[in-house]
Amino acid sequence: MTTVQQRQMTLVGFMQAGNVTVYSGSWRYPSADLSFLSMDYYQHIARTLEQGRFDCVFFDDRLAMPGVYRNSVADAVRYGARPVKLDLTAVLGGIIGATSRIGVGATYSTTYYEPFHVARTFATLDHLSGGRAAWNVVTSVNDSEAQNFGVENHLGHDERYDRAHEFLEAVTALWDSWGDDALIMDRESGEFADPSQVREIGHAGKWFRVRGPLTVPRSPQGRPAILQAGSSGRGREFASEWADMIFTADPGLAVAQQHYRDQKDRIAAAGRNPDEVKILPMAYAVVGETQAIAEEKERLFLEAYVHPLASLALLSEVLNYDFSRHDLDDPVTEEMMGASSGIRGLAEGVRRHLDREVTVRDLAAHRATLLQGPRFIGTPERVADQMQEWFEARGCDGFVLAATHLPGAFEEFVRMVVPVLQERGLFRRDYTGRTLRDHLGIPRPGRS
Repeated sequence: MTTVQQRQMTLVGFMQAGNVTVYSGSWRYPSADLSFLSMDYYQHIARTLEQGRFDCVFFDDRLAMPGVYRNSVADAVRYGARPVKLDLTAVLGGIIGATSRIGVGATYSTTYYEPFHVARTFATLDHLSGGRAAWNVVTSVNDSEAQNFGVENHLGHDERYDRAHEFLEAVTALWDSWGDDALIMDRESGEFADPSQVREIGHAGKWFRVRGPLTVPRSPQGRPAILQAGSSGRGREFASEWADMIFTADPGLAVAQQHYRDQKDRIAAAGRNPDEVKILPMAYAVVGETQAIAEEKERLFLEAYVHPLASLALLSEVLNYDFSRHDLDDPVTEEMMGASSGIRGLAEGVRRHLDREVTVRDLAAHRATLLQGPRFIGTPERVADQMQEWFEARGCDGFVLAATHLPGAFEEFVRMVVPVLQERGLFRRDYTGRTLRDHLGIPRPGRS
């Protein structure tokens, strides 16, 4: 008799290689560790998540300080609104050396990098980690980043995805440019590798020309896992074609369920198995020994530690719109929303969340405190209840868990919530494989 295994959550830890988490006031929390310029800091957090049997830890990235607000970086620097962003290759290298099972991921832009560079970076990380690497694909469109890379004019929305699609075609061809059995390494005969299994890719497209082959043999996962967070129609199509994990930001369960159904249908239409692509909303958990303790902690996170100018600096950066022309209590008008599709989407999401008309202050608080995703507040059992509701109602396949402060938020979750999820059979008690694809339950792709 065949036993049907209970569906289990995927859990991913969301990180920044800098002074704050996604929550812009995190560095001010009294117990926050401020040694973010040391490798020990990142290694400790990764070991904590590995102790909790997380599938993966991945790092967001931006290639500039927030500098859109007042056309200056001054407020971002003064109030700690993500002015620090370390190079992720070095950070992941240190984490790989301190862990043995947890997946490790980094954000690399298809706007500011080249396919060969990205293919080599992640193939190398996959080898050195024993098959645990993941690439978070982003199509950047931000003035501050553009000014650091000499880019004057960004492509339009759909063109960015067209370019990214070709970028992925070139990268995956490079990853497949070595056969799995290409390495011979026969000292006696002197034959190192089989040239019939190493090929030039000869990519010549609209955006890129790449000869190949890659200078890194095919990696343990064949292809490192892909994360992607496209939410527009074109973004969802792109994720359906390429992503192994899709990172979402739905404000409530009903919206998440609709998004989940739509995305799974698109994955099937792309000729892929929907069960092999994980849909993961970003969430955060505030855990307390009692409900009252958890609610008081959340109140402090929302009210005590976020500086309004830090919020506006981040909001301006994310939406590429200078909010210094508005007062905090100005209503979000139709004219303002017309200046940026991002403002409209954010304002509509916040309006649904708050169930009232919104102000600039609401948008800023939303950006600074992660209000756009589910917030799980309470005792370990209550947090587990809320996560279970989303998971069993097919609003998601798991969660990308962000931290209110570090390392405490992850330590509390691993110590208090993970055992409850494990007891309910919703999450693994131990790793059963060695690669990130093993953890996710997705196959190693053959060479195309």
